[in-house]
Amino acid sequence: MNPSVRTVFNQNFTEEKYADFLVDLNTGLKRPLEFRVAETPVFLTDDFRDRLIEAGTDIIKVICQDNFKQLSERAIPDKWRVANENEHPHFLALDFGVCKDEAGNIVPKLIEMQGFPSLYGFQLHLCENYRHSFNIAGNQTIFFNGLTKSSYIDLLRKTIIGPYKPDEVVLMDVDAPNQKTAVDFYLTEKYIGTLVVSLADLIQKGNKLYYKTSLGDEKQVKRIYNRLIFDKIENDPDVFSKVVDIRQPLDVEWITHPNWFYRISKFTMPFLKGEYVPDTHFLNDIKQVPQDLHNYVLKPLFSFAGQGVIIDIMDDDIAKIPDPENWILQEKVDYVPVLESPDGGVKIEIRLLYLWPDGDTAPTLAVNLARLSRGKMIGVRYNQNFDWVGGTVAFMHK
Repeated sequence: MNPSVRTVFNQNFTEEKYADFLVDLNTGLKRPLEFRVAETPVFLTDDFRDRLIEAGTDIIKVICQDNFKQLSERAIPDKWRVANENEHPHFLALDFGVCKDEAGNIVPKLIEMQGFPSLYGFQLHLCENYRHSFNIAGNQTIFFNGLTKSSYIDLLRKTIIGPYKPDEVVLMDVDAPNQKTAVDFYLTEKYIGTLVVSLADLIQKGNKLYYKTSLGDEKQVKRIYNRLIFDKIENDPDVFSKVVDIRQPLDVEWITHPNWFYRISKFTMPFLKGEYVPDTHFLNDIKQVPQDLHNYVLKPLFSFAGQGVIIDIMDDDIAKIPDPENWILQEKVDYVPVLESPDGGVKIEIRLLYLWPDGDTAPTLAVNLARLSRGKMIGVRYNQNFDWVGGTVAFMHK
């Protein structure tokens, strides 16, 4: 982490500035943020930025292999398999913990990954408010590959809207206006014009989908910017008797197709090797359980937001698992509290966000998201009653 920029930031930080920042951040939004935003951005050194880029590039090479679909076919649960899958994901998110290697160097270590959109709109809004409220220098950026605010929005528009008109593309989630991430939905609508709709708003006629406009007429949906995760409707077995069954062959394009949420996920981890990837195996492939189980975690393949993860493995935990083919045993990643707050170190996780519009041969690393933690894991449930934790963004030299 960049010590000189951090020192200046901390010396000039006040609780009043943070309170004003939160007011500005919420101004103009449909409703206040429902998740905690941290008191500070992260400031990366050039060396760590380059390590992140290298780590991401190594992983992207595996995803771009000709046989990746074959490798990841088992990842898709039969009941959630959706028709008309395309050839590549339009979004990639790679989560790295900030850790130490055996030589004591600060390095990124892959935690998880997903072929699914993240907060592509909100991160831009967050960056601008940090910059304004805390006077972040103009030579600091959140973008990669020379992108600017303007060219980033252009790339986002190219990826999501493509050749269509904005009113032919909808951003869809199960109950979009009431999601905690709805702030990102409506900022995306502001930046590129995609209408925000819920699953129940989709109207099927034959194999085509429509939505009702504000004027009451019906408009055909050519593309769905998909934000629906099937875990959200897992507990409602009759959901598709009430709304359109989006798994069937429909005359609509998916950005990105729901199957990629499963293909690029914890399922992919055992296929990855290298200095930035923790040792990971499918549980059913393990011939001998490691003696040092305290250095590993157990993760279910088909769970969302850290649910079901066993951090402190007991001797009989593995034997109790009825479906070991749906679990991974992963080497523990020990975060180093390298971000200096006024009252101690804070752990960091950085998410690299890629965009892969149709017609491009490979994804483009575009922007980032960061999360700060003092708890046992990254996430809200592990960071109750702490300050200098929550969502943020990483700045780096242009």
